[in-house]
Amino acid sequence: MEKQGHLPVLGIVVPCYNEEEVLPETVSQLTRMLERLVREKLIADGSFMLFVDDGSRDRTWELIEKYRSSNPRVSGLKLARNVGHQNALLAGLNRARNRVDCAVSIDADLQDDPEVIREFMIKYHEGFDIVYGIRQSRETDTAFKRSTAQTFYKLMRKMGADIEYNHADYRLMSKRALEQLERFKEVNLFLRGIVPMIGFNTTRVYFDRKERFAGESKYPLKKMLAFAWDGITSLSVTPIRLVTAAGFILFLISVVAALYSVIQKLAGNTVTGWTSLMLSLWFIGGIQLISLGLIGEYIGKIYKEVKRRPLYIVDKDLHAASESESESDNRTSPLAASDEPRPSDLGHGLGMRS
Repeated sequence: MEKQGHLPVLGIVVPCYNEEEVLPETVSQLTRMLERLVREKLIADGSFMLFVDDGSRDRTWELIEKYRSSNPRVSGLKLARNVGHQNALLAGLNRARNRVDCAVSIDADLQDDPEVIREFMIKYHEGFDIVYGIRQSRETDTAFKRSTAQTFYKLMRKMGADIEYNHADYRLMSKRALEQLERFKEVNLFLRGIVPMIGFNTTRVYFDRKERFAGESKYPLKKMLAFAWDGITSLSVTPIRLVTAAGFILFLISVVAALYSVIQKLAGNTVTGWTSLMLSLWFIGGIQLISLGLIGEYIGKIYKEVKRRPLYIVDKDLHAASESESESDNRTSPLAASDEPRPSDLGHGLGMRS
């Protein structure tokens, strides 16, 4: 499990938005997990947590700064404004990338069991670059959420999107997987669909999801629907192809309807204007509106992509300060002059792991 006596540095990235109620317990549980993994020699002692404050309006950042001063494993990143869960998560992964050998992403609400991180690390030592956390069941969900979620995953699969069923954003990624993730420059970000595109050696760990420890869900129905729509239109062109197919089918139906209308007109069974109204206003007009709306959605996404606006802007960075302190310690330590490599100098590929 070790190579040349060294262990991988693990970074746990936690996006936060108004999480002051649950944050103390999140810090406590993740700290205990890191300490346990260090004792079991699954990770290096320099492993840490990186909390990303996504423009919270409560005391979330204040608490992160507080824990940073008392807990050496806590680091923080404050974004200048709320940019959404996916962008906040990407900001944390990108910021941690240069300091870790692998990173785990987990939500702050503790619905994803932190104990599973140990299984993630075991899989990492077995040579896997990406480890997905998969829900075994949805017993904690309401009947509505359970049915809509299952419909979403099945729909995404049918539309050709390669996503993991019942997987959210609880996963481990190796350093080289993180480096490849950084090459994806989408503005319309849907990490659940992007990460499988990376490839590499992947596996799954199954777990039971818990109830939210404290606070309220940050994903009401409106946000969930918007998130699902973004996922579909960001990863698949199938909806456009379906519109094209529907166009051909409706064209054939229109021919039949036209013949029927002409026959009715010749038979004298219609009033003046009925035939043209049936064919143009109701049928063709409705199809045009649906098609234009769908095409407009894709054009809107193209518009966002070509602007190349930054996905996030960092306001405060406690992670950079911890890196500076680490470099300062290395310069003043006698070990800094030795040829002994640091844990963060571990190889990035599978060849450097046993």
